[in-house]
Amino acid sequence: MSTLYGSAWTRRQISQRSGALSQFAGVRLMQLEDGLERGIRMLEFRTGSGLRFTVLVDRAFDIADCEYRGAAIGWHSPAGFRHPGLHEYEGEGGLAWLRSFSGLIVTCGLDHILFMHSDSAEHYHYVYRRSVDSSIHGRIGTIPGRLLSYGEEWQGDECLLYCEGLMQQATVFGEDLHLIRRIETVIGSREIRLFDRVINHGFYRTPHMFLYHINIGFPMLDEGSLYIAPVAETVWAAHETSYEEQKVGYQRLPGPKTNFHEQVWQHTMRTDPDGKVPVAIVNPHFENRGIGFLVEVNKNEFPCQFEWQNFQEGQYVIGIEPSTNHVFGKPFAKERGELIWLEHGEERQYHTRFQVLDGAADIESALRRIKEIATQPDADYPQPTGSWEPIAPTEAKTT
Repeated sequence: MSTLYGSAWTRRQISQRSGALSQFAGVRLMQLEDGLERGIRMLEFRTGSGLRFTVLVDRAFDIADCEYRGAAIGWHSPAGFRHPGLHEYEGEGGLAWLRSFSGLIVTCGLDHILFMHSDSAEHYHYVYRRSVDSSIHGRIGTIPGRLLSYGEEWQGDECLLYCEGLMQQATVFGEDLHLIRRIETVIGSREIRLFDRVINHGFYRTPHMFLYHINIGFPMLDEGSLYIAPVAETVWAAHETSYEEQKVGYQRLPGPKTNFHEQVWQHTMRTDPDGKVPVAIVNPHFENRGIGFLVEVNKNEFPCQFEWQNFQEGQYVIGIEPSTNHVFGKPFAKERGELIWLEHGEERQYHTRFQVLDGAADIESALRRIKEIATQPDADYPQPTGSWEPIAPTEAKTT
């Protein structure tokens, strides 16, 4: 059965009440036509529950807009959803990525994440390529996708809304990595499911790193909102030497601040019995009923978690960042023997679930679940331990 407007309906009953499913819900392909966004293909999803989100086909199938009953979830930065043809990957000393940084999800990788880095290219066996020079957060987020399929699919009386795309990050004498992405939801749902496969299509042994920059803005984020997660300990804080100077801790979130300098934390998370890590941003005061957004990942896929705070006026956002590696990036991963290497045909898979929390009962249920996994530190400034949890190697699948 499909739930619409508070009632359960069969496929036949829904069909009786309209000439087309698009009256209630569906997926449609559109194109942005103005300014820096001109020419970007976009898929719009509507579930009929009040959940609406858009997928940018020409920007790695990342989710841009996201809203629930008119309340924004995804963050829009001043940079906008810039067309990838305008992107200068190596500009501004590797920081030009920030000029294309906007939306609910910005994918980072596929062979590099975190800050700029120059690494040996000896594994590509080309005498003129001595190094692989990576800008912040890698190349994948501005690579256009190939639209493989999208639409609606009835499975009995439940209607699945989906899209699937392929991105290829490749060069001669270098990496040839494929990202195959599938996004799903169902009619009446407040959930989004994201399935990613990263495959080494080439014949060189190639490093792989992966991170989701999940960016949540107002009104999910507002003064009095909370960061809720099964935090066992805080490992690292970028601002540890001036820990309380800005008077913003990791859990209780403020409104916009003047001249705020970003703060980044790495937390070690505990899991539920199924190995899942749920993290939520909740605004318990929104419209006197509360609203929130929950991100759930598998720890064996994303063993690390960062919290990004950018509360600067005009750029007001908080980031949930599941990652394959610790915050110090590729050199740290290599030093510890934790860098993922993919041989030809090997792949890694990632399964992520997003859920809108609608009202006090939803929020309380999520908080109770998270507290059962771990009681997070109540202190706003937990002392960073510097205790880096070992990342256990997991076997790559062979395509």
